[in-house]
Amino acid sequence: MTSTRKLNPYQGKLAVLDSGQEDSLKPGQLAEKLSAPLYHSVDKNTQEAFFLIWREGALRLIDRELLTKGGLAVEVEPRKGEQRSWPAPKQGALAQAIGRKTTVVVDATTGWGQDSLALFRMGFQMHCIERSPVMAALLADGFGRLAALEWMHKLQLKPPCLMVGDAIEELHKLTFCPDCVFLDPMFPPKRKKSALAKKSMEILRDLLGEDTDKQSLFAAARQVAGHRVVVKSPTHAEPLGGKPDLSHQSKLLRYDVYFR
Repeated sequence: MTSTRKLNPYQGKLAVLDSGQEDSLKPGQLAEKLSAPLYHSVDKNTQEAFFLIWREGALRLIDRELLTKGGLAVEVEPRKGEQRSWPAPKQGALAQAIGRKTTVVVDATTGWGQDSLALFRMGFQMHCIERSPVMAALLADGFGRLAALEWMHKLQLKPPCLMVGDAIEELHKLTFCPDCVFLDPMFPPKRKKSALAKKSMEILRDLLGEDTDKQSLFAAARQVAGHRVVVKSPTHAEPLGGKPDLSHQSKLLRYDVYFR
């Protein structure tokens, strides 16, 4: 095991693993970019709990439980039940909240990118903001894999635009007016064992912490959105911006719509 990197914001939490399955320069470049340790193996003395690794053609985030398993990557293929044609039908609670007349959407809390990618496949023009350098690296890898897909080339499509930085600042720096700003901040999990967060959200929460500036982000979104702000939340959570103008609800999620 080797480590030559400086201390980093994720000290004691995150390292890059060189699996030998990717271009030998990539792991070192990523470790340099994140100021993270670079390891070639993990042993009992390794203090980090999370690792970035290229495995099976994708950059993946793993914890110690996933060291010998696939890990978590940005999934670019259609979700279960989604139509595989492009553009996919604009249906379901998410599409209803975004609005059929909407064209340009900014996802200010992109995370694993699943909502952004679903909206992209519906034909919306997506601009994604992510403030975590770790998630940004995973998204950049995912969007790169998306760009390489045959149907993307055939239709001459480009993947969503990725902006890295604090969403409040990035929203105010936009050079265009989005029809909709979409927010999916992290809410405290419901305090029932039967409602535990998915593994991907557990890792995000452990690695990045809670969103403490949700209200400021909502205020910034309302200032720049041309038509509406949509806030995704669990059904048990209080509306982020007070009483919404509209709400669209699925079994476990609610999409609150605030018109400009």
